[in-house]
Amino acid sequence: MSTKDFVEKDYYKVLGVPKDATDAEVKKAYRKLAREYHPDANKGDDKAEERFKEISEANDVLGDPKKRKEYDEARALFGNGGFRAGPGGAQGNFNFDLGDLFGGAPGGGQGGAGGFGGGLGDVFGGLFNRGGGAGTRVQPRRGQDIESEVTLSFTEAVDGATVPLRMSSQAPCKACSGTGDKNGTPRVCPTCVGTGQVSRGSGGGFSLTDPCVDCKGRGLIAQDPCDVCKGSGRARSSRTMQVRIPAGVSDGQRIRLRGKGAPGERGGPAGDLYVVVHVDAHPVFGRKGDNLTVTVPVTFPEAALGGEVKVPTLGGPPVTLKLPAGTPNGRTMRARGKGAVRKDGTRGDLLVTVEVAVPTDLGTEATDALEAYRKATAGQDPRAELFQAAKGA
Repeated sequence: MSTKDFVEKDYYKVLGVPKDATDAEVKKAYRKLAREYHPDANKGDDKAEERFKEISEANDVLGDPKKRKEYDEARALFGNGGFRAGPGGAQGNFNFDLGDLFGGAPGGGQGGAGGFGGGLGDVFGGLFNRGGGAGTRVQPRRGQDIESEVTLSFTEAVDGATVPLRMSSQAPCKACSGTGDKNGTPRVCPTCVGTGQVSRGSGGGFSLTDPCVDCKGRGLIAQDPCDVCKGSGRARSSRTMQVRIPAGVSDGQRIRLRGKGAPGERGGPAGDLYVVVHVDAHPVFGRKGDNLTVTVPVTFPEAALGGEVKVPTLGGPPVTLKLPAGTPNGRTMRARGKGAVRKDGTRGDLLVTVEVAVPTDLGTEATDALEAYRKATAGQDPRAELFQAAKGA
C-alpha cells in the first residue's frame, strides 16, 4: 500500500461508513459489500470485480486498528489527498515529494524542493519557516472578538429590543492606514515570511505553529513606525452600533453576532461580537423558561365558594380565570399563550398562583360573620389527618 493511497483515497466512502464508525460497523459494511460484488456472484462483470478490489483494499486499512490510525493521521495532516506521495514512500512512512508540490523536479530544480523558491514562501512559509522574497503574499488577518454587556428591562427581554451599544476595539490605524509605517511601506517579516506564524517541531514528523514574535503575528514590520500605533497598525477605536436582541432572552444569556466584532486586517474577516444580557426584575411578573409567573391574591370566599378573578398580563389586557370552589392556597392555574416568546415565534403560558389573602382589619359585621362561621364548622379539624399521619410514621 503506497502513501499516496493513504492520503488520496477515501476508504470510508468506499465502504459507506462514517469516519467515527466502530470496528464492528466497518466489518459489517465490508461483509455486505463483499457478498454483493464478489466475482463468483458477478461472473464476467469487470466493474464488479474492480469494485470488489476497492472494497477489499479499504477493509485492509480500516479493518486493522494500526493501519486505520495511520490513515486517519495522514489525511488529517495533509488535507485529504492534497499532497502527493513521493516514489518509494511506504506504508506508515510519509516521504512526500516536495518537487511535486512546487512544479519542479525532485531534489532541486527551479522552484523545486531544493530551491525553496517564491512558491514555497507564498504557500508554506509558515510551515517550513523558509523561502519568501518579493513574491511573498502577506496573509489576511481576522479581527478580534469583542464582548459587551447590555441591561434590559423585563419586558424588553420578553418581547425583544433594539439597543445601542458603544464598543471600543482595535481597528486599522487611521494615521498610517493600518500599515504601521509612517510612509505606508512596511516590509515583509523575514522571520515568518509574511505568514505571521512560525513552526516548531514536536516530534514524529509533525510541527506546531505559533504567532511570530518579531512581527507579533502581523506578517509585516514597519520600517519607520507610525507615531500613533507604534508600528502595530492597530489603534483603539470607538463606535456605536444598533444591536437587535431577540425576544425571549434570559438573564445571563450570551448572544453571538457574527462579523460584528473588530475589523480584520488586509482583507481579513471581522471578528464576532458577544453580548452578555442582564435582565432587570419585574415587580409583578417572574419567569420560568418560556412561561411567565404571577401570584394573584384572592379572598377566602372566592377560594371557598369559587368565582371569576381577573389576572394581569405582561403588556396586554387582563384575562379572566374561573376559580373552582374549594381552591386551596398555592394552587397554580394556566393562562395559555400569555407567556414569553419562544424561538419559533409562539408564546409560552402565564402560570397563575393563587394566594388566599387574610384580612388584618375586620369591621364588626365581618367579625360577627366569621364568628358564626367558626361555630358552624366547630366540628371540623383540618389538622386531624396531620397528627394521625405523624403517629403512624
